Amino acid sequence: MKVLVLTISAGQGHNKTAHAIAEYLREIDVDVEIIDTYKYFSSALSKLVEKGYLFSTKFTPSIYGTIYTQEEKRDHSNKPNVVDMTGKLIARQFYRFIESKNPDAIVATHIFAANLVSRFKRKRDCKAVTYGVITDFTAHPFWETAKLDYYVTPSSLLNNQMVKKGIPEEKILPFGIPIARKFAKDIDKQEARRQLGIEDKKTVFVMTGSMGYGDVTKYLYELDSLDMDFQIITVCGNNKHLYREIESLDTRKTICNYGFVDNVDVIMSASDIILSKPGGLTVSEALAKKLPMIIIDPIPGQEDRNYEFLVNNGLAIGTSKTFSVEEALYQIMNSSTRVEYMTKMAEEIGSPDASKLLGDFIVRSKI
Repeated sequence: MKVLVLTISAGQGHNKTAHAIAEYLREIDVDVEIIDTYKYFSSALSKLVEKGYLFSTKFTPSIYGTIYTQEEKRDHSNKPNVVDMTGKLIARQFYRFIESKNPDAIVATHIFAANLVSRFKRKRDCKAVTYGVITDFTAHPFWETAKLDYYVTPSSLLNNQMVKKGIPEEKILPFGIPIARKFAKDIDKQEARRQLGIEDKKTVFVMTGSMGYGDVTKYLYELDSLDMDFQIITVCGNNKHLYREIESLDTRKTICNYGFVDNVDVIMSASDIILSKPGGLTVSEALAKKLPMIIIDPIPGQEDRNYEFLVNNGLAIGTSKTFSVEEALYQIMNSSTRVEYMTKMAEEIGSPDASKLLGDFIVRSKI
C-alpha cells in the first residue's frame, strides 16, 4: 500500500502532524512518503506562504485575526479565494506528480494541500482515498471547499461546526490530531523526573519556544514571585539568545533550562502544569499527558478558537491583562478539585492514539 502525506510549511504543527502519521504507517509496514507540497514544486511559493504566515502572526496579529474572522463568516462555495489562487500556480505539476506516484491514499495536513488534492479529484481520475487533517480545535475557513473523502478532526465536539459548514457527518473522523506515538506512553512522574535529573517536586513546564524574549522573562518572574514550592522547566530549542537570557535570570526558584530537546514527552510526564500558547499540536500533546494548562497570548485566529475550546471545556485556565499567570497558577495549585477535573476532561477529550486510529482506518479503507 502506498500513502502520500502532504504538508505545508506554515508554522511547524502541520509538518509534525505529517511525521506523526507517517511514523505509525511505517510501523505497520505501509509505504509512505511525506511531501512538503509547496516547497517541492515551488520554493518561491513556499517561502512566500511561510514567511507571510510568520510575519502576519508575529508583527500584525490583529490584522491576521480580523481576516481570519471574516473568512470564517464568508461563504466560499464557488468563489475564488487565496487558497484557490495559490493552488492554481502549481496545479499541473501536482497532477503529474500524483499520477506518477499512483497512491492508494492521500493525506493532507494543511488546507492548501487539501485544496490541491480536491482539484486533482475534480480534474483527473483519482483512485486514491483522500483525507484532510484539521490541526486546530475549530473548523478552519476553506475546509468546506476541499471535497475529500474524509476529514480528521480533533474531537467529536467539533462535529456540529463541521456539519454547519456542509461536511456530511459520515465523512468526519473525530480521531484527534495525530501526534508522535511516544506521547501515548505513560511515564510515572517520579521516573520522568529521575530521567531528567531534576528534583521530585511540583513542576511547571513553560513552553518558551513560541514566546517573545520579554514575555518569557516577565512570566518567569511572575512565577518566581509566588510563595509556593515548585520548580520550573523551560525549553528554548535552537534559540541560544533566549537560553542565555534565562540562564542569567536571578530567581529564587530553580529553573531547569534546556536548549534543543527530543524528549518533550518525558518533560510533560515530569510536569504538573504547562504554561503555553495554544498551538494545536502542543495542546494535543498536553492533553495526551493529561496536563492542566495555563494559556497565554493566543495568536488571533485559530489560536483564539483553541483557547475558547480549551477554556469552555474545562481543560485550561486563560490569562489576560487583568488575570495574570501568577494568579492562574495560584488558583490551580490551591484547588485539587480543579486539577482533578481538568485531568479528567483531558483524559476524556485527549487522543494520544490519534495517529494509530487514522493509520488503521487508512489501511482498512484501501480501495
